[in-house]
Amino acid sequence: MRLFYLTFSILFCINIAWTQAPSNTPFYEMRIYYSPEGKLESLLARFRNHTTKLFEKHGMKNIGYWLPIDNAENKLIYILAYPSKEARDASWTSFSNDPVWKNIQQSTEANGPIVSKVESIYMKETDFSQSDFASKGNRVFELRTYKTTPYNLGLLMARFRNHTCDLFAKHGMTNLAYFTQEETDDILIYLLAHKSKADGLASFDTFRQDPFWLEAKAASEKLAKQSITASIKSEYLVPTDFSMWK
Repeated sequence: MRLFYLTFSILFCINIAWTQAPSNTPFYEMRIYYSPEGKLESLLARFRNHTTKLFEKHGMKNIGYWLPIDNAENKLIYILAYPSKEARDASWTSFSNDPVWKNIQQSTEANGPIVSKVESIYMKETDFSQSDFASKGNRVFELRTYKTTPYNLGLLMARFRNHTCDLFAKHGMTNLAYFTQEETDDILIYLLAHKSKADGLASFDTFRQDPFWLEAKAASEKLAKQSITASIKSEYLVPTDFSMWK
C-alpha cells in the first residue's frame, strides 16, 4: 500500500515538475577550465587577483569556485549567475573587450597559455533548490550530474522533490543547489555538502539502504518501466580561498 501512495505522489508531481520552476530566477553558467601541467597555480592567481573582480565589473555574479579533491586533470570549476542569457552574452562580450582584461591575459600568458580547454554548461535552478549561495562552513562539496533515460527527467525531479532531498538530509547531507541543464531534457546537476569526502561516502552508503529510498526508487521505476537514470557522475570538491561560497 505504501508503494502505491509513493507511486501516486510521484505521478501527481510529474505534472507540475515543469510548471513550478521559480519565476525571474537568474541564469547560471558552470564553467570548467583545464590547465596545462604546472600552470594551475598561475590560473588560480589570475582569478584571485583579477578575473573575479572583472567579472563583477561586467555584471556577472561570482557564486563559487572549486578544485576537485582528486584533480588529475588540473581543473578549476566555477559558477556564475546573470539576470538572463542575453545579459550573460553581453557581459562576456564587454569583459572580453575590456583593455584591462586584455593586458592581464597577455601578461599572465607571457610564458604560454594557462588554460588548455574550457567547458561551459548553462543551467536553470529547480523549484526545490535551496539557493543558499551565501552559506559557508568547514566542508567539502559534491557535484553530482545525472543523465536520465529518455523522457524521464520530470520523473527524476519529482522523486527528488518529494523524497530524495529529505532523505539526503536525514542521512547527514546538506542540500545546496539543484539545476537542470539548458537545451537538454535529460540532465540534473546538483551540489551537496559534507563534513568530508569520507562522510559523504558513508552517508550515501546508509542512504542507499534506507527502506524509504528503496520504495521511492521502486515506485518511480515502476512508472518508467525501467531505471530513470542512465548515468551518475560524482566529484568531490574543495572551495578555493577566493570562492564566495564555501
